[in-house]
Amino acid sequence: MTPSPNRTVWPKRATVTAGMPYGNKGLHFGHIGGVFVPADCFARFLRDRIGSKNVRFISGTDCFGSPIDEGYRKLVEAGEFQGTIADYVQENHEAQRATLAAYGISLSIYEGSGLGYSAEVHQMVTDTFIKRLHEEGYLKKSSTLQFYDAQAKTYLNGRQVTGRCPVQGCKSEHAYADECDLGHQYAPEDLIAPKSSITSTIPAMLPVENWYFDLPAFSEYLKEHASVLEADSEMRPIVSTTIKEFLAPPVIYVKNDDAAAYQSVADKLPRHEYREAEKGKQSFEIEFASIDDRDIARDVLTSAGLRFRTGKTLVPFRISGNITWGVAAPVIDGVENLTVWCWPESLWAPISFTLALNDKKGLPRNTWKDFWCSDDAIVYQFIGQDNLYFYGVAQPALFEAVREKKDGKPFMFDEPIRQTRLIANHHILFGDKKASSSSEIKPPSADELLKHYTFEQLRAHFLALGLNQKSVGFKPKAFEVDEDKRNDPRYADPVLKESALLTNIFNRLARSCFYEAQRNFDGYMPIGKISPEIRKEAHVALLKYDALMYKVELHSVMSLMDEFIRWSNKYWTEKISIVEQSGNEEMRRQVLVDCFYLLRVCTLMMHPIVPEGTEKICNYLGFEYEEFFSWNYDFENMEELCSATAIDEGRHLVRELPPRTDFFTKHPSQLK
Repeated sequence: MTPSPNRTVWPKRATVTAGMPYGNKGLHFGHIGGVFVPADCFARFLRDRIGSKNVRFISGTDCFGSPIDEGYRKLVEAGEFQGTIADYVQENHEAQRATLAAYGISLSIYEGSGLGYSAEVHQMVTDTFIKRLHEEGYLKKSSTLQFYDAQAKTYLNGRQVTGRCPVQGCKSEHAYADECDLGHQYAPEDLIAPKSSITSTIPAMLPVENWYFDLPAFSEYLKEHASVLEADSEMRPIVSTTIKEFLAPPVIYVKNDDAAAYQSVADKLPRHEYREAEKGKQSFEIEFASIDDRDIARDVLTSAGLRFRTGKTLVPFRISGNITWGVAAPVIDGVENLTVWCWPESLWAPISFTLALNDKKGLPRNTWKDFWCSDDAIVYQFIGQDNLYFYGVAQPALFEAVREKKDGKPFMFDEPIRQTRLIANHHILFGDKKASSSSEIKPPSADELLKHYTFEQLRAHFLALGLNQKSVGFKPKAFEVDEDKRNDPRYADPVLKESALLTNIFNRLARSCFYEAQRNFDGYMPIGKISPEIRKEAHVALLKYDALMYKVELHSVMSLMDEFIRWSNKYWTEKISIVEQSGNEEMRRQVLVDCFYLLRVCTLMMHPIVPEGTEKICNYLGFEYEEFFSWNYDFENMEELCSATAIDEGRHLVRELPPRTDFFTKHPSQLK
């Protein structure tokens, strides 16, 4: 393309991550539509834009964590699974991998944090990371309370305890030991109405010794970090807004009814600021200078029988636990037999996978830094909004903690790790409600959707939803509860809105070009100068597309493509009609020259969205994928792609397209 002052500047290298699904089940449609498809679209674009060798698309199965332990326990108890927990995770991992392949998700690596060679690399990275945190003085050993089921005679992991979230303002009824389903973190002893999922009894709380990362020590760093993000016009507002929520000072909210009881113990509390309840509020606030002071106050209030909730704030971030199935924690200060809590190790797991990928490619292991540490590289992390605490608060602090220089630089962390851009999406709802496997109406799995829609129909629809702006309902007609509505042909399927652009308009443009070449040009694409107005229109679209991709506004990309493909098809229809009426063969040639050029531009820009159909177009055009789907051209004409012989002859041979060939197809169920 012709250089432009408005042209975006892309990094030389990029890493794209897509979170890590738990290894306790197959993939939910929300995993696919809310994270993996957007991440894959962007990764595919980057490969076209800056070269495939310069892009790493990283994800894998999160093999550890209480959802996995609990899922495995329940299946074994019900007699529905035989084998080890590793067998259970491996089976789910393979199912996830198959689903991702079915949706065309083009990961550079998809392995498991506890499976095969990647597990070995991940153990090494985890050891290095945790030891570095300890060496820098940010790892604290602490005796805390953990739930214990006396009837089952076992400590309970996070998902084996349920209750209500204690964080002020949160209405979640699905809270676990130390986090709720909305991502709020709290001390286990603050959980309201805890119950063991094993015996349904009220669990006791016994002291256990674990390692914690001193997250509150990074309060000022995170405030500066949040300010930078807030000032970045390209950053989605939900990122900085959510991060700032956790940077509030430690606050306890006490019920107004307990005001007298509070006054009776106020002098026993650490120094604090009292604030009366605002009009209409049911609680007053007491604010403390530190999290330690707040914890002392919490014990005093609990002993006095007061009802209270805690506010969002920075609390020490748990690093280790005592469940058996987990990454082994390194032995530090003589503390043995601990495993690493799944959340911290999952935050650096993409680095582990990058190292494992380099090893498989035979590249020097240290080249992981070219993608994670270099100033000319960017890491794009696609996540759901529920995980912003971990990726937006805990991860930046952890990465900052290990970047500090020390004598005898360790092998891994002698350069700062970059975490440059979080791409956080809002919820993808099922209908009008948050999708949940425990809800009365079960949402479809990602695999079930493919029984009714093609993967490219679904990709186009998911990308058009606009999850960067708000939570949006996914309403597939094939899963409509009302049978009459489901079978009513007058009721349009929302999922197929974007499909019409593919199966009607885009198909028609592509077929028209090929069939015209076969009818009147001996199966050749004529080569010539592109009409100025066509080239201008294409360049404007390319520049808009490039800028929208830079902002990762994928729904706007879909809108742009809808407009440009329709315009291109309309141009063909109007011009070829004039040709047929006039019999002007020179005009016929020029129309085909222009429309093959428009087809090239449309196909290039749609490649990240619908890779299979666009690669089929490229194949019939007779060009190599790597050349055709590259942005390293001026897009002045089609000669850029053609051989010297073709240019001399003024034509390029394309493959013969059989009658009624579709590049983008409907699902068989839609042909009834």
